[in-house]
Amino acid sequence: MEISEKFSKIKAPASAGRADARLLYMTVLAAIIGICAGFISQIVTAMIGFVTNLSFFGIASTHFSSPAGNHLGWWVVAVPVVGGIIVGFMARYGSKAIRGHGIPETMEQVLLNQSRIPPRITILKPLSAAVSIGTGGPFGAEGPIIATGGALGSFIGQILKTTADERKALLAAGAAAGMAAIFGSPVSAVLLAIELLLFEFRARSFIPVAIAAVAATAVRVSFEGLKPVFAMPGLPVPSEGAIVTYILIGAAVGLVSVWVTKLVYWIEDLFEELEHRFHIHWMWWPAIGGVAVGVIGYFVPRTMGVGYDNISGFLNGSFTTEALLFLCAFKFLSWAIALGSGTSGGTLAPLFTIGGALGAVMAVAVHGIFPDIYIDPRMAGLIGMAAMFAGASRALLASVVFAFETTLQSSGLLPLLGGCAAAYLISTTFMKHTIMTEKIARRGLHVPSEYGADFLARTLVRDSLSRNVTTLRADQTIADIRAWCRRHDEGSEHGGYPIVDEQGELMGVVSRKDIFSAERDESAAIASAIHRTPAVVFEDNTLREAADLMIVEKVGRLPVVLREDPLQIVGILTRSDLLHAHESRLEEENDSQQSIALTPFWKKA
Repeated sequence: MEISEKFSKIKAPASAGRADARLLYMTVLAAIIGICAGFISQIVTAMIGFVTNLSFFGIASTHFSSPAGNHLGWWVVAVPVVGGIIVGFMARYGSKAIRGHGIPETMEQVLLNQSRIPPRITILKPLSAAVSIGTGGPFGAEGPIIATGGALGSFIGQILKTTADERKALLAAGAAAGMAAIFGSPVSAVLLAIELLLFEFRARSFIPVAIAAVAATAVRVSFEGLKPVFAMPGLPVPSEGAIVTYILIGAAVGLVSVWVTKLVYWIEDLFEELEHRFHIHWMWWPAIGGVAVGVIGYFVPRTMGVGYDNISGFLNGSFTTEALLFLCAFKFLSWAIALGSGTSGGTLAPLFTIGGALGAVMAVAVHGIFPDIYIDPRMAGLIGMAAMFAGASRALLASVVFAFETTLQSSGLLPLLGGCAAAYLISTTFMKHTIMTEKIARRGLHVPSEYGADFLARTLVRDSLSRNVTTLRADQTIADIRAWCRRHDEGSEHGGYPIVDEQGELMGVVSRKDIFSAERDESAAIASAIHRTPAVVFEDNTLREAADLMIVEKVGRLPVVLREDPLQIVGILTRSDLLHAHESRLEEENDSQQSIALTPFWKKA
């Protein structure tokens, strides 16, 4: 019998890790989503500009401007209140999903709803964001655009009837495209999608996301050019002492990020009390938050709106220390109250602004105490903004690469990596959940926070199979097999047996249920009990592939065969073998931990 004929008589795991036509199809879809997200970014930005100019200056223009230059006086308080009322009505009568940061809600759909986002979010989220931000909301445009891109990817995945994994990839592709389109930062956008949405790094998801981010960036370049979004003059190469100081600043900002996260959710809890204690419906919360935004905006106008010009300001060293302190404190207060009120907004730009201003202030303080160490406030601001996001979200790599991509300051890479890593360390030490996952965790969902290679995917079948296989001859009668099973105690330990022909080649597998079925004729050959093509694995398959095949085929054991002769049995793999493999892993980890604990610290190195 030819090898190809033998392969037709078995079911084996599909080859893993190889590109196929389906992946190519998904990549094409992701490219289309990326292009659409690029244009959506331009449209949303124009909408925000239009609402801003109409609300604060009384002119009809889509030019992206800051509310800080308005001359409304105390009337400025009314603008965000009106915006809050509109957003509240949109949330109540349109979709409650438009409320909040954007990214946590998207994460929740990935974890809980198989990446299905209601299609109306694709329209309502950018509209509500344009109203919220355009009327002075202290948010960045990137959060709503990321959420809109994710909703677009999910919508396309739903109408084309994709699998849950494919839909997740398209959702992440849209979200990454949204971030890349607004900031021109495709690499950090991909990393953000991996760290916060995909929870994996595989070709089937990484490639579509990367292509979508590139496509969206290309659209942005056609409108904005190649210049970085936060252009700044060249930074000097930091000295050894400065690098250490920047890392310490990153750690300090990381500690602040913990308190920022806790205070944001504390304020959100206060708004929840409004409904429970005073029976104020959540629809009116954005208007109440708008009062705080307006009052703070009257005294510190720069706290209103997206504030990208604020980020450019401290990165270029154009703010005084007093201005940085006011911006840091009041931007946080305005943003935290507005976000806690449940209006439509984001977290990235406010966190960048708060962290960057704080980092620049710390640099001035350190230089005043240690004048011999040159600490550049601009570099400290860059590290502060990245460290704040790394600590609050724990998207470490995305934070580092984002700071580089948006400024193109290569001399900042080393202190950025050290500062963000220090912030990440502080965050994981003092905070269980992040600003992105706290809301999800409160709803009883577990969000993966650490990514490691699947143990089953790293272990081969040949390392866990049982070589001692009990097989049955095809010509044996069912009566003989039943008698044999009753005579041998070990028979009770087996759930099934491979059936072989005269040449010892696999014909199928029968279970004990098949053998003892009352419908079987005891005089018939056991081969008559075979009712399906045998599912098998090869020695070089992984335990993950074997486990997946067991689930798909609904079997508890798999004959292990030779790849060069796929009907020749060399062993068998059972569910117990999979559990035993995990048991061995746990024993090795426990032995290693005990060994480290018993070894004196001077010998551990």
